[in-house]
Amino acid sequence: MVSVISELNDRSREIFRHIVDAYVETGEPIGSRTLSRRLGTTLSPATIRNVMADLEEVGLLFAPHTSAGRVPTEAGLRLFVDGLLEIGAISAQERQALDAQCAVRGRSLEQVLEEASSALSGLSGCAGMVMAPKREGALRQIEFIALGPNRALVVMVSTDGQVENRVLDLPPGLPPSALTTASNYLNARLTGQTLAETRAVVTAEMTAQRADLDSLTSRLVEQGLAVWAESEADRHDGYLIVRGQAHLLEDVTALGDLERIRGLFQALEAREGALRLLEAANAAEGVQIYIGAENPLFAQAGCSVVLAPYTNARDQIIGAIGVIGPTRLNYARIIPMVDYTAKLIGRILR
Repeated sequence: MVSVISELNDRSREIFRHIVDAYVETGEPIGSRTLSRRLGTTLSPATIRNVMADLEEVGLLFAPHTSAGRVPTEAGLRLFVDGLLEIGAISAQERQALDAQCAVRGRSLEQVLEEASSALSGLSGCAGMVMAPKREGALRQIEFIALGPNRALVVMVSTDGQVENRVLDLPPGLPPSALTTASNYLNARLTGQTLAETRAVVTAEMTAQRADLDSLTSRLVEQGLAVWAESEADRHDGYLIVRGQAHLLEDVTALGDLERIRGLFQALEAREGALRLLEAANAAEGVQIYIGAENPLFAQAGCSVVLAPYTNARDQIIGAIGVIGPTRLNYARIIPMVDYTAKLIGRILR
């Protein structure tokens, strides 16, 4: 594509840019006569037709109907995004809307991500998508809180802001002081470590009988760690949040197009394809753009995705956020919006 750009003269680039701009605005083909008026130059419709024919010959344009104007191909859109797109800056109003909707205000990370996805969907007029992998963040605190004679609440707080609760049955005869003892014992050993690392340390101490705990409190510690191990297993494949799916259906008129969009929803719900996108985001830096068939997940639906990774306090990529829409996305506006939201989530996690 870079070589194709270099081969285009200034006139061809200008005409091609206006064709793409018109397609983004309307989704409709544009003809040479309309384009001549839009350009406001001395170029005749005949001259513009010749340029359009040349652009079609190199695979940048195509005619959806015999007598219609031209629209960019997916290859043309890729060339435009990579070599001709002038990316704007996120507006102050959009920034304030994202800041307000993504504010933590005591919410869990998953709630914040849901709000971020909804905010992106609302501002872009497309579907917003957030992906997070299996939770492997370091722990900050574990507490056992009595709920009654035989039950306790286990509260785990991770360094990336996630808070989760689990209820467990207490060993018979456990004194109330054992809850505090168990909490103190675990908190002294988990600082900056993942649950798996903490479990390994605690298991080794108990096996070697180096844990300064009585038998009942040891059982409580083991039960608490077991409960959280089950919770980790629930998150083995990570999770996916999609908001604003209805936006993808607004321009759908043909039954075949509707079925393709439904197929995309099913693929997203299956998660496997979306998590492969997350892996791609992990392997690259900055905003990634997939246009139509460039990614198998979106090929059949004729959609594009703009995706950016977000990081935790240790600058590790732990998820990705993006926008799904038609290939005629307003890339110049949406790219900085996605980039800002990913960085905003990263700041929240610090």
